[in-house]
Amino acid sequence: MNLRLCLPLVSCAALLAACSGNPPAPQQPGTPVAAVPAQPPHLPALTLEAYKKSVAERIARSSPDVFTEPMPDMFKSIVVLDITIDRDGKLAKVSVRRSNGYQALERKAMESVKRAAPFVAPAFTVRGRDGSVNFLETFLFRNDGRFRIRSLVEGTG
Repeated sequence: MNLRLCLPLVSCAALLAACSGNPPAPQQPGTPVAAVPAQPPHLPALTLEAYKKSVAERIARSSPDVFTEPMPDMFKSIVVLDITIDRDGKLAKVSVRRSNGYQALERKAMESVKRAAPFVAPAFTVRGRDGSVNFLETFLFRNDGRFRIRSLVEGTG
């Protein structure tokens, strides 16, 4: 075999062997199956919609007020926040853009954003001239004060 072809093949085989690691131990019957991480390795969001969704996911994970049950027919309040995140992922600004007057729910939406910060630094493809990214996010509140984030609701993003 040609040496120029053999060296890359050996290098590739060594790399694959190093990445494969040890196979998992066989599972004994009746033992619980370990949870497998649902998320793929983090990749930077290259579009504004993808970045907005990643921010919404972080807010949802950090808030005890998110509901996962089916959406109600009517909402108590819909709060639209204006969110600005700087080039490093720090929350630069959050304010109410639109609401129907429930100030406690407005505060709850803004506090959920603040609690989730800092965020992943936005990719250059979504940043504005000053390096920040700005977008609107909608919080859908039910009567009990729990909410869903619109970017995470199927068919509404």
